[in-house]
Amino acid sequence: MSSSHIRRPACPAVALAFALLLAGCAGGGPPDVGTAGTASSAAEETRRATSRASDAANGPDDPTPPAVRTRPLNEAGLETIVDEAIPLRGNDDDYDELLAWAADAEVVLIGEASHGTHEFYRERAEITQRLIAEASFDAVVVEAAWPHAYRVDRYVRGRGQDRTAEQALAGFRQFPTWMWRNDVVAGFAEWLRDHNAAAGRADDAGFYGMDVYSLLESIDEVVAVLDQIDPDAAQRARDRYACFAGHDEAEAYGRAVAGDQDRSCADVAEAQLEEVERLAASARGDDREVAFSAARNAAAVRGAEAYFRTAYAGGESSWNLRDRHMFATLEALRDHLGSAGRPARLIVWAHNTHVGDARATEMARRGELNVGQLAREAFSGRTLTIGFTTYTGTVTAAREWGGAGERRTVLRALNESFEALFHEAAAGPRPDDMLLDLRPGGPLASALDEPRLERAIGVLYLPETERFSHYFQAKLPEQFDAVIHVDTTTALRELDASEVEESPAVDDEAAP
Repeated sequence: MSSSHIRRPACPAVALAFALLLAGCAGGGPPDVGTAGTASSAAEETRRATSRASDAANGPDDPTPPAVRTRPLNEAGLETIVDEAIPLRGNDDDYDELLAWAADAEVVLIGEASHGTHEFYRERAEITQRLIAEASFDAVVVEAAWPHAYRVDRYVRGRGQDRTAEQALAGFRQFPTWMWRNDVVAGFAEWLRDHNAAAGRADDAGFYGMDVYSLLESIDEVVAVLDQIDPDAAQRARDRYACFAGHDEAEAYGRAVAGDQDRSCADVAEAQLEEVERLAASARGDDREVAFSAARNAAAVRGAEAYFRTAYAGGESSWNLRDRHMFATLEALRDHLGSAGRPARLIVWAHNTHVGDARATEMARRGELNVGQLAREAFSGRTLTIGFTTYTGTVTAAREWGGAGERRTVLRALNESFEALFHEAAAGPRPDDMLLDLRPGGPLASALDEPRLERAIGVLYLPETERFSHYFQAKLPEQFDAVIHVDTTTALRELDASEVEESPAVDDEAAP
């Protein structure tokens, strides 16, 4: 669930944003009451909205800052897109060139412009299958909690108790349930299980989570593992984690300690992580995998403690804490799954706002970073980052944090956006869907070098405040190495869900 990337709004939009934020805070949820409906806390979103409100009050009533005002692309630029775009026709060879671009990559990051679009998930799964089967990538690491994704990992490796992918995905029962518990992810998990069975244990590929939203679940997992391999260590863990007693959810912990840092459990979370990491470092045989998972759960406890405490207390960016934790998980998996001095090759699934380089977006102005930036800095020249865009269609998203997922109509993209530009290029006899090579030095990197608006939809979709809630400025060729544009998209379908309600459409012209 990705953070909001909201542009400088007119004052009425700010007032509405604050109303939404306050409603979200009153509901008790933190995560993503704001823009893209992502996972920054309501407290963090309020801080951001305050900053944007100040910008609006002190500057012109224009959502595009003068320094990055979008100019129309000339005819030659549009022709460059038409000429250079690789059409996607649904053929087996659609991504041959993309696979070639990934030949030297150690980490391939594949995004999504929403958390509820079928085509983004489908194409990402197809690319991932080829990377695993043809390029020997070792694991998929997703924007999900460690314990829930690890249950899927056990299934795809044939080691868990679950007998179907749907059973293995049962851990994803909290909002937003459709984000991982959907038909595309289930189909991918079945494919990966079959692939691993044929490849053998030495060459199997895993499925892991890297997010921080599992404070209480990860505490339970740490204690359960230690009960099996070191009962004395398990008792020490119980004693330390007793600090969190009395909080039935992570948000409640964050609120409780926000005004009294002396009550925080930061020290005990850190001490427990250090002990489990020492145990994991000395583990051998089958205990090595079990102890590694316990260490990642202990790291998730530490990350969640810091994230929720900071989100409610203010100060350091909770977004940065979260993305640093996700990147640390990638680094740990590279070491753990590597062999003979070779780091593992990983595929990351997360929102565009996590995988696209933050330095090419408004995030940098707010002092924020993300996984994509950290990966490029750490593995210079050994990453490939792929984003997604769409012009219109439907999306599964909620109206408010914790609400039901609905099939909602996605407004036509704003004229000043990359999405509208790609829609114009897609008009005519060629397929509407295309792959764009944005790597440095190429024709498209030059043609698209000026900043434009880009749309981001998270688990919430707020078409009534479309521009304020879902658009931000970006330099696309600096943000991604490649972009896949699917002109008209459809809503993701959650497993065993009744037909989601079709929300009434908002008039495109009426949306602010």
